[in-house]
Amino acid sequence: MPSKVIIQKVLSRSLTTVLCCLLLLGSVTAGVQPSFADGPLGLSKLTDYANQQDWSQIGNLRKAAFAATQAGRFDDAEDKWSQLITKLPNEAAVWSNRGNVRVRQNNLDGAMADYTKAIDLAPAEPDPYLNRGAVWEAMGQWESAIEDYNRVLQIDPDDPAAYNNRGNAEAGLNEWELAIADYQAAITLQPSFSLAYGNYALALYQTGEQQKALQIMKSLVRKYPSFADMRAALTAVLWESGQQGEAESNWVAVVGLDTRYKDLNWVQNVRRWPPKMVEALEHFLTL
Repeated sequence: MPSKVIIQKVLSRSLTTVLCCLLLLGSVTAGVQPSFADGPLGLSKLTDYANQQDWSQIGNLRKAAFAATQAGRFDDAEDKWSQLITKLPNEAAVWSNRGNVRVRQNNLDGAMADYTKAIDLAPAEPDPYLNRGAVWEAMGQWESAIEDYNRVLQIDPDDPAAYNNRGNAEAGLNEWELAIADYQAAITLQPSFSLAYGNYALALYQTGEQQKALQIMKSLVRKYPSFADMRAALTAVLWESGQQGEAESNWVAVVGLDTRYKDLNWVQNVRRWPPKMVEALEHFLTL
């Protein structure tokens, strides 16, 4: 869940766990993963496909594709990855990276097809399953998302992003205790995983542990002052607990960071806060 997050994973796994993943789409999921099996050009077994001239062309195309992605020129990036697919049709990383760009454009069907192709080509690689799971989440297909996250954890039992994302999917099914357990696993594996900590706090509030949730939210806002999702959550919780002045102070920061939190429909259906958190924010916005 912060989604300027459903999507955060394009150039490196670390980028996706900070606040990028599906925030563009809205679900605060750990994000979309980058390419895998990198060789000198970020592609595996390149000499199996290309002669020396092709190697240079492919290297330039890859650099251009990543540069376009970083610059937010997603149409151009998709075109570059499509050219690479034409040259390297059996290279799973290329399909996966085009899927990442398609997610950025909210082309979920196209991204799903690319991740599935990457899985077919490299079934032992975890990232395409993680990416596809995030797309299943964006489509509201919680069981399918959980199935893909389970596959990630079969391959890598210590993947914090998979635990966080599986927690999000379980929350979609209102399985809050399961979600809490997975968020705890994620932050145990990666104590700096602020996104998972935020999801954990939201789930705790839903299950009645308001004071613990409040403590975590305050801690996250102190450490990450620009964490809009937690500032918005903290606003709602403070308001409900009668601390109106502090709530309003935090809200000023929220509006400066991300105005989408003024839209309850977005908070409930895109960002997917738990019901009790949505209700708390509604009380603040209404009054």
